[in-house]
Order: sequence, then C-alpha cells, then structure tokens
Amino acid sequence: MGKLIHFVHQSLDGYIEGPNGEFDWPSMGPELSAYSHELTGGDKVFLYGRVVFELMASYWPNAEEHSQHPHDLAFAPVWRAADKVVVSHTLEKADWNTRVVNDNVVAELAAIKAAGRDLVLFGGSELASYLTEQGAVDEYRIFVHPVLLGGGRPVLRKSGLRRRLELVETRTFDGTVTMLRHRLAES
Repeated sequence: MGKLIHFVHQSLDGYIEGPNGEFDWPSMGPELSAYSHELTGGDKVFLYGRVVFELMASYWPNAEEHSQHPHDLAFAPVWRAADKVVVSHTLEKADWNTRVVNDNVVAELAAIKAAGRDLVLFGGSELASYLTEQGAVDEYRIFVHPVLLGGGRPVLRKSGLRRRLELVETRTFDGTVTMLRHRLAES
C-alpha cells in the first residue's frame, strides 16, 4: 500500500509563501537537495493543486535555461519524467505526464495508493488542508526554514479540525533547515 506524503517548505512563522506570494526564501543546500531527490525518486507520483502545478509547469520543463543551481539541474529531468496528478475544478488537461482529477479526489488518490504507489504532495495549502480534513494524508514532512515572513499563505488553513500526530523523525539539513516528520497517531 502506498502513502500520501505532504512535502512542504515553510517559514518559522508558518507560511509557505510571503504576503505578496513570494517563494524566494527557501534555501536548497546540498544536504536538503539530496534528501529531496531521495524523497521524490523512484516510482513516486507528484501531486499538486492547480496553482502550484501551474507554477511548477512554468519552470521545471526548461529549468536548465533559467538556473545552473545543482538542485535545479538534478531535479528538472526527474520532474519532467514523473507521473503527476493535478487536483482542480477548473483545469481540464495538462502536459508533462499529468492526469487531472476533477471529482472523487479522495477515491482517485486512494486507488493510486492501493496500487502501491506513493504520492508526494508539494505545498499547496488548499489541497493539503482538504486532504488533511478528509484523512487522506499519511505523513507530513515539513521543512522549516530560518526566516520570518510576517504573513502570507499558511501551511494549512484554519479548519477547526483537531488530530493527534506522532513525531517520527527530526533532522537538520545544511545547518539551517529543520525537517519535522509526522504521521497520524494511532487512536
């Protein structure tokens, strides 16, 4: 059975983007980059909401033209080759090995997990919040960066939902970024 992993970078004050939508603050050092490639390698399915997918699709297909950063050069071919799922009520089709899911989202993702494939949800507070509320997220890997953004989009929207999580692992990358890895606690 596969699992759904929420993989997200956040500021110390809990935001995934700044007040003006900026995402120029995460630091991808060599250790974090290597871990990211390990997490996204293999037969993983990349999962996005429409907004994050459009951002990714505007960069990764031609990342080598925009950046010579070692992380970008290594991840671009992985992104292009990976199977992807976009959850959207407005998007009808997408390129780059991408399937669009408009309805029955939880059932569609459960079928992928039942087939033994892991899904990696990249950022996206709306989709992450919805899937959390539905109990579909199996694991959270939150990468806390040493920056205060002072506002913006939170990791998860307020929902009134309360769930107990179990801390599975903590780890520091490149002496600056801390990963908090949690899974749902057994009842």
